[in-house]
Amino acid sequence: MANIGVIGAGSWGIALAMLLYHNGHKVTIYSVIQDEIEMLQKEHEHKDKLPGVKLPEDMAFTCNLEEAMADKDILVMAVPSVFVRKTAHSMAPYAKDGQIIVNVAKGIEESTLMVLSDVIEEEIPNAVVAVLSGPSHAEEVGRGIPTTIVVGAKKKKDAEFIQNIFMSKVFRVYISPDLLGIELGAALKNVVALAAGIADGLGYGDNTKAALITRGIAEIARLGIAMGGKFETFCGLSGIGDLIVTCASMHSRNRRAGILIGQGHTMQEAMDEVKMVVEGVYSAKAAMALSRKYHVDLPIIEQVNMVLFENKPAGQAVQDLMLRDKKIENSEIPWEE
Repeated sequence: MANIGVIGAGSWGIALAMLLYHNGHKVTIYSVIQDEIEMLQKEHEHKDKLPGVKLPEDMAFTCNLEEAMADKDILVMAVPSVFVRKTAHSMAPYAKDGQIIVNVAKGIEESTLMVLSDVIEEEIPNAVVAVLSGPSHAEEVGRGIPTTIVVGAKKKKDAEFIQNIFMSKVFRVYISPDLLGIELGAALKNVVALAAGIADGLGYGDNTKAALITRGIAEIARLGIAMGGKFETFCGLSGIGDLIVTCASMHSRNRRAGILIGQGHTMQEAMDEVKMVVEGVYSAKAAMALSRKYHVDLPIIEQVNMVLFENKPAGQAVQDLMLRDKKIENSEIPWEE
């Protein structure tokens, strides 16, 4: 049995806490919001973020960060991406040397263009930072629906340790050394999912969705490889796998926000309606900055930015994508002479 602290009491943190508890581990959930912890202590259910998932009576909840981190084999970083640096900074004084921290947030820090594992390492340099990602909605993991994900870590022994902690009959875990590729796939798919939702909101069909998924993963892979990620990663669980589920499911807050934008709502109205952090909005600007830095063309992500931040009509954005200059699908495949 491992002793695990889950830092963050949102839907994903709660779902993973349930998984880890049912795997036989001792779990403590931390939130900086006192009312949230009091609700969990009283109700043993997060009625706002993950209704219907009842938490065990012997699961611990705390607002005390030092208590949440004390004597833990693993810490699961489950706060929204925009709060990762602040939370990691607060954690630093209590982190023991070699503390394993598994980041499960998905995003790119807009001000630095750093992936979140690098942000955590910068704030807690004595920690061992890993990532967990893949096609995995909290609403389904919390109910024990079969799910497959990937854990990334620099050293195989750390990845295998985390794999053994999380693996269960309903949660299959693969491992990979490509942290960068895993995190880029996880963050950038949220931007493409916004585009897929916008297309749904405009009333488009399956053809459009398939085009966005296929060309979206091409954009993600182009940028990811230019930054040092591995092609195979973008063909895997944190690449095409996560992109498919996020573009197709109504559990996806990014897709739901995109639908509202496609129907004519503003970005802020959409975010207010979804009532949870829409990570793709925060990653969109960072993706465009990375596009310029690495000289990589990202037409879908560029149009999403224009819709989000420049008030471009969504229908016009789709039309401009369709009428771009003619292209070869794969320039690496040779033609007959």
